[in-house]
Amino acid sequence: MTQQLPVANSVSAENELDIRGLFCTLWAGKRWIIGIAFLFVLIVLVYTFFARQEWSATAITDRPTVNMLGGYYSQQQFLRNLDIKANLASPDQPSAMDESYKEFIMQLASWDTRREFWSQTDYYKQRQSGNARADAALLDDLINDIQFMPGDPLKSVNDSIKLVAETAPDANNLLRQYVAFASQRAAGHLNDELKGAWAARTIQMKAQVKRQEEVAQSIFDRNIHSVQQALKVAQQNNISRSETDVPAEQLPDSELFLLGRPMLQARLENLQSVGPDFDLDYDQNRAMLTTLNVGPTLDPRFQTYRYLRTPEEPVKRDSPRRVFLMVMWGIVGALIGAGIALVRRRTQ
Repeated sequence: MTQQLPVANSVSAENELDIRGLFCTLWAGKRWIIGIAFLFVLIVLVYTFFARQEWSATAITDRPTVNMLGGYYSQQQFLRNLDIKANLASPDQPSAMDESYKEFIMQLASWDTRREFWSQTDYYKQRQSGNARADAALLDDLINDIQFMPGDPLKSVNDSIKLVAETAPDANNLLRQYVAFASQRAAGHLNDELKGAWAARTIQMKAQVKRQEEVAQSIFDRNIHSVQQALKVAQQNNISRSETDVPAEQLPDSELFLLGRPMLQARLENLQSVGPDFDLDYDQNRAMLTTLNVGPTLDPRFQTYRYLRTPEEPVKRDSPRRVFLMVMWGIVGALIGAGIALVRRRTQ
């Protein structure tokens, strides 16, 4: 004997999706679907005309060449050679190009550099409202509109900088101005460092020259005193000629009187006329000191970078993306319209 299960059959029938009925319901409510989708598209279209536009320009930089550094390179190398000669630095240290570019990158990514740059631009001044809090918020937004992306030597990726502005010409011009502004700040810091290092080397060289002069003068005074004492002994003992076969350079100070009064007198007069004896290092240090006393010739606008990608006016807007927004919100409006059509069909 078998038993029928009408309850189970009715439950499965209720859970079945009526595809044909669904499409008929959506077709019947096509005006709602099309109308709301069109309304959303129209709203987004109006929004894109009044929303803040964002255009971005990008630059890629690398370390400068020797010619770009100008006089800074030669003066920096001059100080390095002094340090290497005095054993104050090793020969395998970073080049002047690497150091200048490192300072440039530091300024390019610096928050203070971005803030100071925007504070002196007409772009920011024209958008100030006079409200301190609103202007501070605007300045923070502009600071965030400059984005520095550090390079990765392992992946052969160079350093890059991107600036976002409301128009394509502004993005291009402001990025060029910012890169030049960061380079000028870097050049200023490098010149200050060069000036300080130059002054330190000058003081050091003056002290070294003075020490060499004092040593030479001390040796000279000791020689003069020795000859004078030997001459006094020779006069007291009436030694009128040399009484030794040993060369004068090999005689100790205590036996110089054996050279005789005439030779000692001539030696004393020669020492007094010639003066202290200085070696070659002293002459070289005097020449270096003369050069250092002139001081460095600072160039406030030498270039601390070179472009691998020069900024240009962008051809595509970053935001708002009009077509994308219209399509996306059109789909959202169609879905909302479909939901309204289904709800209205169920309540009827």
